[in-house]
Amino acid sequence: MPTDSWINETLYPDWGQRFRVVRELARVQSEFQDIAIFESATHGRVMVLDGVIQITEADEFVYQEMLTHVPLLAHGAAETVLIIGAGDGGVLRRVLQHPGVKRAVMVEIDGEVIRLAKEFLPGIAAGAWTDTRAEVIVGDGIDYVKRAADGSFDAIIVDSTDPIGVGEALFTDDFYRNCARILTARGLVVNQCGVPFMQADELRDTSARRRRFFPHVTAYVAAVPTYVGGFMTLGWAAKDPSLAATPLEAIRARAAEAGILGTTQYWTPEIHIGAFNLPPYIARHLPAA
Repeated sequence: MPTDSWINETLYPDWGQRFRVVRELARVQSEFQDIAIFESATHGRVMVLDGVIQITEADEFVYQEMLTHVPLLAHGAAETVLIIGAGDGGVLRRVLQHPGVKRAVMVEIDGEVIRLAKEFLPGIAAGAWTDTRAEVIVGDGIDYVKRAADGSFDAIIVDSTDPIGVGEALFTDDFYRNCARILTARGLVVNQCGVPFMQADELRDTSARRRRFFPHVTAYVAAVPTYVGGFMTLGWAAKDPSLAATPLEAIRARAAEAGILGTTQYWTPEIHIGAFNLPPYIARHLPAA
């Protein structure tokens, strides 16, 4: 990327977005993928994996807050959290904002993502990397879930690429079966399910798979500007069907007790509740109750 050039995202063959590149900061071919980090003219620093925009400094808070605070506040008593992927550290940071969390295990397959995020995107994780409750593992999340003990986690948060390449195995029956096994009785798993305007099959297929192993499967939405195409869906699979219907005042009280209320840029108790009210064009891709 020469200075002041443009980068075109390659997620969709016929439609996309582009960013003006002010300065390229890093480009690495890791064992798993091509990684690029650049300074943009509008979104701060940007990480790109295999030509697909993963995160920008400008709007990462939307995705990270919703992927983390919604499940943890709905659960209300999660002490052990497993994070799969999320090598930039943003999910780990938000998980550790919950004082009730005693152990947060993060498993990222590509150590180069972590290294580059620490060097070029340090503000996303902030102090999460050195928190004593955090255990950061460079390894295969599929294998970790397969080997973990029954009932060892209260919540699992999957922040992966789309179901191609490195991320493909995180959308399989075996993965969700093991997630259900290692979760406690009120456990839940959330994961990104794409932008359904363009990736409806991702939401439909993964929701059907999760339904085989969890009593309650749904999704909730977040509007992330960088993930073009409208709402991003976050898939939800829980052993306790009541978690997604936690009342507004309970969510507000839990957020206040955790010290999160009033500190976020996107998540609020009202946004939390409203995010589960899906437009019909999204809801029709979920399995029947």
